[in-house]
Amino acid sequence: MGGDSPQILSYVPGAGDGVSFSPMETEALGHVNRRIASGETLNSIIDFLFDEMRAIMPCDRIGIGFIEEAGSRLSLYYVRAAYEPLHLDRGYAADIQGSSLAPIFESGRPRIINDLARYYDDHPGSESTRLLLKEGVRSSMTCPLEVDGRRVGLLFRSSREPSAYTDREAALHMAVAERLSQAVEKAYRIEELRAAIGSYMEMLGFVTHELKSPLSSIIQLGRSLADGYFGEMEPKHREMLERILRKAEYLVSLSNEYLNLSRFESGGARIDKKRGDIIAEAIEPAIEIVAPQIQSNAVTLEKNYETNPLTALFDTELIKIVAVNLVGNAVKYGNVKGRIRISAERTADTARVSVWNEGPGFPETEKKNLFKKFSRLQTPELLGRKGSGIGLYLSWKALQAHGGKIRAESEPGRWAEFIFEIPIGAE
Repeated sequence: MGGDSPQILSYVPGAGDGVSFSPMETEALGHVNRRIASGETLNSIIDFLFDEMRAIMPCDRIGIGFIEEAGSRLSLYYVRAAYEPLHLDRGYAADIQGSSLAPIFESGRPRIINDLARYYDDHPGSESTRLLLKEGVRSSMTCPLEVDGRRVGLLFRSSREPSAYTDREAALHMAVAERLSQAVEKAYRIEELRAAIGSYMEMLGFVTHELKSPLSSIIQLGRSLADGYFGEMEPKHREMLERILRKAEYLVSLSNEYLNLSRFESGGARIDKKRGDIIAEAIEPAIEIVAPQIQSNAVTLEKNYETNPLTALFDTELIKIVAVNLVGNAVKYGNVKGRIRISAERTADTARVSVWNEGPGFPETEKKNLFKKFSRLQTPELLGRKGSGIGLYLSWKALQAHGGKIRAESEPGRWAEFIFEIPIGAE
């Protein structure tokens, strides 16, 4: 367990084997069975679990998360707690690859952490632990949900008291998970399907609306030119032509995003990794593509390339997509006449690139929505700015294909920064 003390973290072997439950515990499990069999909604089942099981084991908070994106990510579906506010709430998502959740899925055994503060000292990069500590949580118990040998999610139980859980609580937790898994996955998949249909219908409406206005403008301006309304090509004609080009460029950009999304969703995106210089082959070409917007918004561009060249094993086109999205967003969502700073450096085993911009940024409550498909930040400063809600999702997908990571930081009202890393790979 990476050197963790048994008092801090443990994986419970054979949870449930040979454990005899008390009459009260057996009755509670019977209630769980009956509620699941009644076909109630998933939320009502979790609420019932929270209320019923608190009488027989420590529990100030209960949550359930499901595997998404072909096993790459875990997303919190529902949380119930005996206190407010919640900092680790519904919608929070975390990559499974390389995280502390991976051993739970691999072993199929529940995990107990009885001293979250000490655990966080040993794992300062764990954002979920930081948020739980902010809520006052001190102990946690995590159990895999399994259907027909497939890991489908996790059941979480937490307490504000340290050292709240023993192997016995883990066995009871596991027994609940076994009864819950199949009904929970069925309910979740139905709701997920409904959400997906809604998202794609929303996308269709968005595309129809966004394409209609630019196309109408192109037709109108093109007709004016064709009819000789402006005469010879004078400066004003050139200005009108530039307007046409800007509209066309917007359509091309939009089409490319949906084309790339289609490639990823259909499994048609081919990964062709070659050793190269990320700065020369991805970052600088991205800056060149976004240069017209940079000039139009009078943005000051700063470059801080600590390692130049920055070599790694990567797919040029995919990483260029990431760079274009991040630099383009920095212009689109940053301040007019503001600053953008692009930094690149090599760590021990990764190539790291960050794009920082002056602008309204985003509150921490919105961070969970950044890398999800069709998701846009719901802040007054940003809602009026055009965007499809898929650029950052595509960036996340491209980096997942490289075994990389992407994250975001912000100081609301002042700046935002997006950082991505990919493994350098063997020379």
